[in-house]
Amino acid sequence: MVSMTYFSLLFSLLFFSFLFNGSFGQLSSNFYSSSCPKALSTIQSAVKSAVAKEKRMGASLLRLHFHDCFVNGCDASILLDDTSSFTGEKTANPNTNSVRGFDVVDTIKSQVEGVCAGVVSCADILAVAARDAVVALGGPTWTVQLGRRDATTASLSTANSDIPAPTSDLSALTSAFSKKGLSAKEMVALSGAHTIGQARCTTFRTRVYNETNIDSSFATSVKSNCPSNGGDNNLSPLDTTSATAFDNGYFKSLVAKKGLLHSDQQLYNGGSTDSQVSGYGSNSGTFFTDFASAMVKMGNISPLTGSSGEIRTNCRKTN
Repeated sequence: MVSMTYFSLLFSLLFFSFLFNGSFGQLSSNFYSSSCPKALSTIQSAVKSAVAKEKRMGASLLRLHFHDCFVNGCDASILLDDTSSFTGEKTANPNTNSVRGFDVVDTIKSQVEGVCAGVVSCADILAVAARDAVVALGGPTWTVQLGRRDATTASLSTANSDIPAPTSDLSALTSAFSKKGLSAKEMVALSGAHTIGQARCTTFRTRVYNETNIDSSFATSVKSNCPSNGGDNNLSPLDTTSATAFDNGYFKSLVAKKGLLHSDQQLYNGGSTDSQVSGYGSNSGTFFTDFASAMVKMGNISPLTGSSGEIRTNCRKTN
């Protein structure tokens, strides 16, 4: 009886030890502390270099992580190239001629492989690079949870259906984020990522030419770079006040009816999220705190862990 009690107690202790150490699928902030202690510093250095070379790359790296997580979880499926027998997510409507930064991810992966081969997943690289890109442009930092593995497949159809469109209204945006376990508050905070980056004329033409909840002088200035016909790929900054600085300028723009995309202005259009937008516009600290928390939660959408998935050698293809 004593020995049975002893072994029962030992089993319980081991069970809880495994549970809290993340052996049942949880991510961990110190996942690579022993297996690849230089992983985070290597990624950070590469991101800093890429953003210094081109400020817009900061927004592109952040967007890659977002578009990855919204399609079957944060599993680096967005990085897979099409092959003769496989169609990935890069040609999905929200991604084609739009998502970029793949070469930078390749460079980061190569450098990480140089310090510890076959250890760090492409999915984790996307998560860390997104954080480091935000920091490089003056935004908040957060502790990235790690331990994701890479998917061996992708979903073009899910990319087309689950990534919110720039034409979405507030209810559609709320629904798309709710489907991923994210609240309306977290949706507004994450939308603040649009304080950096640019959008193509084809995504906002209808708004600047047809909508009335838009500042007239702003609409006129945007039309100069987005004709009613042609120029689909001409770019305009999502935040006209400080396009390459991660701040709360995006929310100030919404209050002034200067949201570039229809989906942007929907956050401040007489609806339930107006007060949150105006709050962020007047207090960048609150926005930074909420954004960081929401990024951690988004990064935990259905990760592959343990024996699931793989550690790709090349982020563009399965092993």
